[in-house]
Amino acid sequence: MKRRGIWPDEFTFAPLLKACANLRDLYLGLEVYKEVIVLGFERFGAIRVGALELYVNCERMGEAKRVFDEMSHRDVIVWNLMIRGFCRSGDVETGLSLFRRMGERSVISWNTMISCLAQSRRDKDALGLFREMWDQGYAPDEATIVSILPVCARIGKVDIGKWVHTYAESSGLYRYFVSVGNALVDFYSKCGELERAREVFKDMPQKNVISWNSMILGLAFNGKGELGVELFEEMTDHYRLSPNDSTFIGVLACCVHAGLLQRGRDFFASMVMDHHIQPKLEHYGCMIDLLGRSGCVKEAYELIQTMPMKPNAALWGALLSACRTNGHKELAENAVKELINLEPWNSGNYVLLSNIYAERGNWRGVEEHIHSFIGDATMCRTAALQAFSVVLYRSIPGLDPMPQLCNESPLVQVYIESQIWTAKQMLLRRSFVPHPNKEPLIAPKKEAD
Repeated sequence: MKRRGIWPDEFTFAPLLKACANLRDLYLGLEVYKEVIVLGFERFGAIRVGALELYVNCERMGEAKRVFDEMSHRDVIVWNLMIRGFCRSGDVETGLSLFRRMGERSVISWNTMISCLAQSRRDKDALGLFREMWDQGYAPDEATIVSILPVCARIGKVDIGKWVHTYAESSGLYRYFVSVGNALVDFYSKCGELERAREVFKDMPQKNVISWNSMILGLAFNGKGELGVELFEEMTDHYRLSPNDSTFIGVLACCVHAGLLQRGRDFFASMVMDHHIQPKLEHYGCMIDLLGRSGCVKEAYELIQTMPMKPNAALWGALLSACRTNGHKELAENAVKELINLEPWNSGNYVLLSNIYAERGNWRGVEEHIHSFIGDATMCRTAALQAFSVVLYRSIPGLDPMPQLCNESPLVQVYIESQIWTAKQMLLRRSFVPHPNKEPLIAPKKEAD
């Protein structure tokens, strides 16, 4: 453009800034803005909006607020940009404060704020704002419904969800937006009204992969795993739809709830072989849960060992549950140790390991483990002392507390008795709160000189 001798104006730079904002390319956007300043176009309204959108999309809310404050005229689009930016950056209160300051709002303004509150799990506030929106005469649209139905499901407002369903049908939103039907299927499934969910799914004028995923998951979580597997096969075989990674989470969950071990293995293998979908942590979690519930604990452990990503606490927890159910105490010990490495602050993990040692009659292991509570500075000391209190004062499940330990190993008795005093002193020095069901620990008074 410049080579042809055509000089750019403010109308040239506004779409350039918007393109940089859409790309979230802050560096390129700032280079464009530098030229805007050189040419003296920075005070034009379209340029300011472009700069504001660039900062918002790149999560530079300090710079965005500076541009916002310098604007003499702020239309509803500008306010919506700022609200969305603060909400996406996690500053919900500032977003809500801006929303309350708006002189003129649009449905998009309401949707942005309701969606932000819902995503922040401020469900009561989101529902209150939805009611306020309706009371002020704003008609909810497709985005409003998709945001508010999960809120209704989470806090059990089935009556409001059903009212939203009626509104969606009477307004035509249900017929024209597949996302509304998907949200209704998900809502009824999570509220335990499976038949209503199936009716909505059946009557949907159009469906996409998300529709099928929602129904398959709904069947899984309502204990109808075999029906979920049948629906998956109908989707892939009859309708020739390609499943995605969420579809496989749903069908594997169906196999878990229905105890379909071999089908689960087949589906898991087909992800890569037939559909070229790489399993994620959620898929591995389903398989480990399925193998564990089916008694294939060693296979579950081997699957964890061969995962291409690092297993999280949920996976080790699923393996631990299977180990304890099926009596695999050595693998259970390994699982708890992995949990302690991942969650050193979780006192329950320390107690579990002590319990496993005790259940195996390994009192030396209990002794060494309790010693690590007190002596290992790399552990979370608060969690260790809490666990130490539980082991000492709450006993081991299925066993008598101190007396049986004494009978099994005098060394453990002597060691624990000596460590009780050490633990009490450490609690006192660090001002830790003692166990609420026990008498308070009182520091010995110093004798007067």
